[in-house]
Parts: sequence; structure tokens; C-alpha cells
Amino acid sequence: MKAILLAAGLGTRLGSLTNKTPKCLLPIGGVPLLGHWLRLLEQCGVSEALVNLHHHADSVRDYLSTVKTTVHVTTFFEPELLGSAGTIRAVWDFVASEEDFFIIYADNLAILDLARLWAFHERMKQPLLSAVAYPTDEPRRCGILELADDGRVVSFEEKPECPRSNSANAGIHVANGKLWEWLPETTPADFGFHVLPRLVGRMYGYVTDEYIQDIGTPESYVRAQQAWETREH
Repeated sequence: MKAILLAAGLGTRLGSLTNKTPKCLLPIGGVPLLGHWLRLLEQCGVSEALVNLHHHADSVRDYLSTVKTTVHVTTFFEPELLGSAGTIRAVWDFVASEEDFFIIYADNLAILDLARLWAFHERMKQPLLSAVAYPTDEPRRCGILELADDGRVVSFEEKPECPRSNSANAGIHVANGKLWEWLPETTPADFGFHVLPRLVGRMYGYVTDEYIQDIGTPESYVRAQQAWETREH
């Protein structure tokens, strides 16, 4: 089982917090976000992960050289950011032999069981994509999924002016190998803007009340730190 961890974001909305530290290495409970994701991948049986790098790439390499994990980690450096969809296309050889694999935005905090998401993907007969959906109070700042009763995604819009629901894409997905056919050939290309809208009717939403926190601002980073201290994990 393999995973692509998208970790190269600049984190500009976090201001001075990311001047010297890449967003994926911001600590929660003394552990970098990337370390939390490697732990979750390890727990559900992922054996190999690819991490893309850009902002403070050497810091991420240094961390990965010391972290203790059973997951074999490969890195992919982007001199210029390709966008999330552009990265997935560029590293496709890493997952080309897999029938299904994880695609995860590694700069968010989640306390969830990835094995349940994988099982959901299999129950839905391995669609092009299964995306974790969670309730948000700020739908205009998120990618918003509208779901049918059976979980099929009937609409998707990134940062909509008029949201049709409050179910946000958590940036945690299981993808099928057929996704390749839907990736743009040009870069930069964004997964939320340029791929997910085209998958409407062909992807499913996995709704969960497990803890998920987008860490996009200093305020949300503080909320994540506080939640980690008070929740069981």
C-alpha cells in the first residue's frame, strides 16, 4: 500500500510561523505534522510514501532522515511548484503499479482511522476517488462536496461563493489508478480547482466526525494545538 503526501505548500497565510519552518513541520504536541501523518499511514499498513518538497526542503529532508517509522519514504523536489495535481502527475511512476493508493495533504491535522476510509473505498467498488468529508463552519474557504444519499458526489466547488452544503473536502483521499486519465497535462494544476470538479458523479464522499483541522491560519494552528492536548489519540 502506497501514499502520496503533498507537503510542499508555502503556508503564506500562517505568516511568520513559516518563515523558517515549512508548514508540514509545524509541531503539534511536540511532533511535526508530517510525523503525525507517517504514524497514521503506519497504523493502516502503508509501506511506502512519497513526499514532495519545495519550501525549506532541506529541513524536511533532515527531519525524514531522523524520524522513526516503518514507512519507507521517498522525496520529490519541485524547484517550481507544480500544483497538487501537477505533482501527482509528475510522480505517477511511484504509484503506477498500484490499483489504489492514498493522496493526502500533509499540512492538516487529523485524528482518524485511515483503514476505515480504505474499507469505504472498497465497499464503493473502487471509484476514481473517495474523499473524506467533514462539517465546516467556513464553507467559503473550503472545497465543498454535495453528496447523494449513497455517498456519490453530485457537485463539487472549490471555495464557493454560495456553498451548497457544509461538507468540506479534508484533503484525504483514496484514488484509483484510473485517475491518471483525469489529470491535466499542463502545470501548475490544482487538484481542487482542476480535477475534482471533473470527477463529479465518479467519486464518493466518506463522511466522518473524526477530528480534522485545516491549519491555514495562526488561529487555526492554535485550535489544533489545543485540540491535541484535550482529545484522546
